[in-house]
Amino acid sequence: MLTWSSAPFLRVALAFIAGIAGYLCLGQSWPGSAAPWAAALVLVYIIGWFVSQRRPGPAATDAAGMVGLLAVAALGFARSQAATESRRPDHIGHLAPRIEYYRATVDEAPVVRASTFATTVRVQAVRVAGRWRAATGGIRISLPRHETADSVPAPRYGEVWLVQGAPELSKGPANPGEFDYRRYLETHQVYHAQYVHQGQYKVLGYAPLSLPVAISQRTAAVLDGVLRRYVPSLREYALGTALVLGFKDDIDQETKQAYANTGTTHIMAVSGLQVGLLFAALQWLLARVPLSSSGGAVWRRRLVTAGLGLALIWSYAFLTGLSASVLRATVMFTLVIVGQAWERQSSLFNTLSAAAFGLLLWNPYLLCDVGFQLSFLAVLSIVYLQPRIVRWLDVRNFFLDRRRSWHAPAVQKATRAAAWLAEASWQLTALSLAAQVATFPLGLYYFHQFPFNFLLSNLIAVPISSLAVYVGVVLLLAKGLVALVGLALPAAAAAGLDWLPRLIGYLFQGLIWLFNEYIFLIGRVLPGAVVGGVHLSQGQTVLVFLLIGALCVFAASRRLAWAGWCVALLALYGGSRVAEARAVAPVREFVVYSIPRRSVVGFWQGAAVEFTTVDSLPLSETERTYRLKPSLILRRVRAPRYCVGWAGSAVPARQIAPPDSAEATRRYPPAPLVLAQWRGLRVAFVSGSLRRLAGAAPTQPTHVIVLRRNPYLYPEALAAHFGTGAQVVFDSSCKRWYIARQDSALRAAGFRTWDVNERGAFTYQLPPGR
Repeated sequence: MLTWSSAPFLRVALAFIAGIAGYLCLGQSWPGSAAPWAAALVLVYIIGWFVSQRRPGPAATDAAGMVGLLAVAALGFARSQAATESRRPDHIGHLAPRIEYYRATVDEAPVVRASTFATTVRVQAVRVAGRWRAATGGIRISLPRHETADSVPAPRYGEVWLVQGAPELSKGPANPGEFDYRRYLETHQVYHAQYVHQGQYKVLGYAPLSLPVAISQRTAAVLDGVLRRYVPSLREYALGTALVLGFKDDIDQETKQAYANTGTTHIMAVSGLQVGLLFAALQWLLARVPLSSSGGAVWRRRLVTAGLGLALIWSYAFLTGLSASVLRATVMFTLVIVGQAWERQSSLFNTLSAAAFGLLLWNPYLLCDVGFQLSFLAVLSIVYLQPRIVRWLDVRNFFLDRRRSWHAPAVQKATRAAAWLAEASWQLTALSLAAQVATFPLGLYYFHQFPFNFLLSNLIAVPISSLAVYVGVVLLLAKGLVALVGLALPAAAAAGLDWLPRLIGYLFQGLIWLFNEYIFLIGRVLPGAVVGGVHLSQGQTVLVFLLIGALCVFAASRRLAWAGWCVALLALYGGSRVAEARAVAPVREFVVYSIPRRSVVGFWQGAAVEFTTVDSLPLSETERTYRLKPSLILRRVRAPRYCVGWAGSAVPARQIAPPDSAEATRRYPPAPLVLAQWRGLRVAFVSGSLRRLAGAAPTQPTHVIVLRRNPYLYPEALAAHFGTGAQVVFDSSCKRWYIARQDSALRAAGFRTWDVNERGAFTYQLPPGR
């Protein structure tokens, strides 16, 4: 059983994490600096420690220890506060509306999308009222991307830009339950965004914020070009460069979904798997180098292994662009290697805690990073649980015990091979089970699904992909060697050496094809193995983690008290689910969704919903998945109803068109005025001039007026038909110029307005009893 004495740094790391979490949850509005309070607690701890040393005793020691942990938590709080750029006096958040120009440096490699490039720039100076002044802050930039000769070039890390215009605050979720991209950017110290056109910026020069990162990214781009050249198949190249270098821009959505549905997404990311494989290969090679068994030789072997191991893993991190996932793994393996070199047989829990503490001290907002959370939880679970799961079955001896002395040598070898294969398979199965135990709550919280076929997928895909990593690295080394030798040879002879990297490239492509086809096969054979649409709140996720911890302690200690805690936590979790269902049941809501260029509304009654496309056009699968599905998961809706237009809708709607016009009988485009009534709520959908409807449109008070497709109208006409007490909503089919013109006029006439393009979906909650 794990004890505090075996991992003393674990307490320090947990206290520091608690301080960071406290700031993220409660302290972002803290009025002053928390550093003096943290310094005072550190001083109190030092005094308490001296007192406990002069007058030793359990009470004094425990009190000093508690004050010390409280001081560490305060340091975590203060460090998080200091790392929050928006609190700085020169942050662009204080100047954004008045900025005319700003000078900034591109701080990351661009993300390539279908029609845009996206990157982050770091501001150095801004011009306000004609004067330049120093400033700080990050801005998320989007640039138009076209497949033409005059298109905007892709941004490059280190470029210095002069940009015209004022950035805007990043937008929050457009619809209920959607991913909060604004919050994600804030954890990366980016609070503003801007769409920049081709003539709106100018590249002034090249001055990267970090020269090592710039060189690393250029090197990674060169290596990516090698893989692109020697792996001709586009799909295999996309997976190969993701597996070896971490570039995932070229992976198509179908492949991403297939890997997510089989629990093998980790294969597509450069992380601890690749770093561990390289270090394991180095250890295997050095173990076969003959050395004497004297004490000095053993010490030299240990130092050589440590030196080469550190050089290898940090070189690999450098060659892959110094990505955050590789840096996490590299820091962790660095501490393990240094500990082994100095014969410090420290607990891996202690090493992991030190690595987490160091990374969080450098950037406290890493705690919000999903990759950081999954990586450390998976490794902690593997270290603790895998050996215990392995002991459930002794598969190796199960086969070896069936050997007999009279068996032929071939049978003896086959038995040993079967024992080795069964042991390796069971070890990998135990590793997958252990990793899933600690990560599945986060998988449900962030991704709302759990693949029950993860064991079958990882059992084959992980060994093949691991072999592919080795082959991919050998391909890069072979190309480098051929290029180096080619410098000393004539051009014709150098070209003849190209057969070696080509041969390795075909082998690499074959391995990628093999495990990729296996992943797709698992998805086709077991299509129902993925449980989706699962929603866990933050509190429920914490309860699940506490339940897992209590179960582990109970299994290790066999104390009934911990079984009681398990039952209590399970009851709390069940009670929270019941409370959520009871809270949702009486809710009646009308929602106008924010979907670009679309008119979509929803009528919610508890966990039942009907979506209606007012524009009479069906929703695409992408629109359903990314715009509407999050709200279905949030309320645990199992059978939503989709209606194209009002013809099949359960909501009574009257379509009003000008008398004797073709629009009165035509389904598309819809009538210029639709009056819908649902549980006492009256909604008017206006998409044409009300003057044309004179005599056809009734005059009645309305709760909500939805303006569609830029209707030509005057506020007076709207007030005459529906009254000024109605809420006017501009849906996503309205253009910006139209909204800018009509919004002020409607507000002046006494209307309340809502623009779903800027403010997100509009929700009207009906009073109870309707």
